[in-house]
Order: sequence, then C-alpha cells, then structure tokens
Amino acid sequence: MATETKKNEREHSVEERLKALYQLQTYLSKIDDIRIQRGELPNEVKDCEDEIARYELRIAKHNEEIGMLNSEIQRLNGEIEQSRIKVSKYDEQINNVRNNREYAFLEKEREFQNLEIELCEKKIRDAKSRIESEQEALARDKEDLEDHRHILEQKRKELEEIISETKAEEEQILKKTKDLEPVIDAYTLAAFKRIRKNARNGLGIVTVQRDACGGCFNRIPAQRQLEIRMHKKVIVCEYCGRIMIDAQLAGIEEKPAPAPAPKRRAKKVMPKEL
Repeated sequence: MATETKKNEREHSVEERLKALYQLQTYLSKIDDIRIQRGELPNEVKDCEDEIARYELRIAKHNEEIGMLNSEIQRLNGEIEQSRIKVSKYDEQINNVRNNREYAFLEKEREFQNLEIELCEKKIRDAKSRIESEQEALARDKEDLEDHRHILEQKRKELEEIISETKAEEEQILKKTKDLEPVIDAYTLAAFKRIRKNARNGLGIVTVQRDACGGCFNRIPAQRQLEIRMHKKVIVCEYCGRIMIDAQLAGIEEKPAPAPAPKRRAKKVMPKEL
C-alpha cells in the first residue's frame, strides 16, 4: 500500500490530486441529491419488511401455542377417560365389598378420581378459552399482515419507479467517480471518505470562502490560506477536519470577504461649566 501511495504521488502532483478530490466530491454530492430525491422510501420499505417479519413471527407463535394447547386438551381427555374407567371399576368393587374398611377405601379412591376428572375438565375449559383468545389474536395479526404486505407492495413499486428514473444517471456518475479515484493517493482518499461519512452534509473537501472554511465557517488565518493556495500539501481545517482547497483551483468564483465596518469616532464630551 505504501509503495502504491508513493507511486501515485510521483505520477500526480498535490494540485492534480486536490482537483480530482474536489471533482469527486462534486460527483458524490450529485449522487447524494439523487438519493435524497428518493426520500424516506428506502427506509419505509425496510421498516415495512421488518414489521412483516415481526407479524410472521407472532403468527407462528400463535399457531405453536394453539398446537400446544390442543395437545394438552388431548392429554387431559386421555386422563379423564382413564379416571372414568377407574371410577367404573370402583363402582363395581363397592357393590361387592365385604367390610366397612374396604368400602371407605374404595369410596375415597372413587372420590379422588372424580376430583381428578373435575380438575381436568377445568383445565380443558381454560385451555379452550386460551385457544379462543389465541385464535382472535391470530386473526387480527393475519389481517394486519395482509395490510402491511399490501403497503409494502405499493412502497416497493413507488421506489422502483423512482430508482428506474435516476438509475442511469447514478450509474453514469458512479463510473466517473471510479475513474477519478486512481488519481488520488490511497491515504488521502481513505481520509476523505472517513470525513465524508462523519460530516452532516457529506462534504469531505471544501473551498475557502471569505477567509473562512466552507464547511464549519471558522476563520482561516492568512498564513494558512497562503499554504492552501500554494498546493504543496493536503491541508485540513483544524476545527472540522475537512480537507481545504482554494476556490481558484476548485474552478469556482471566490466570494470576497466583507469589508470591515468603519469605526465610529467617539463624540468629544465638553466639560460642563460650574
């Protein structure tokens, strides 16, 4: 990488690299404008896709819960059937008891099995009530899912229409940016991309206008401006970190700095006579 950077520096002067970098910024700003035209549609499409995924997950959970409750009902019905068989068996045995002790034991077992049947029936009613609630929630989520799918289809269609209108222009500009990148050394290009990523307006290189940085508008000392106009090295703003280039090299008309306001002379106050 270091060898490639040195080779690039030999082949292209700082002035050429700065001009290419400013042109690259111009192209990238155009791409930003194109993407701004698409508005929030890409984010809205992504949000809608995420919402659909959440609904699909909720529907899957509803179906899983309903399946588990139905299995539980089936198991409880099996227990009820077993308990009824035991109750029937105890009824037959009670008719043939020989003493009170045996009768009391069988009666207690039969009562226990009847209580088990009642408990299982209560659990079945609760499970059926939960199934009903899950089915209602499932129906609502399915309806909402269909609504979101319809919205997503519309938003995707709108996005595709906008992209189709600007795709050719964006691809053409992107090709120009790829042609420019070899003119710039790898280190400066990486720094430019990092600055652009962190800058609110996406500007990685700015001109000096009216003796101030075109990015943060802080005043640039005269000596610093002279160094920028000499094109001997890449200079960044000490306040915002953006790369700076003089307006003439960037090919734009430099705006003159506003003239300082004239100082007002203080009025001479005559001493009052006593």
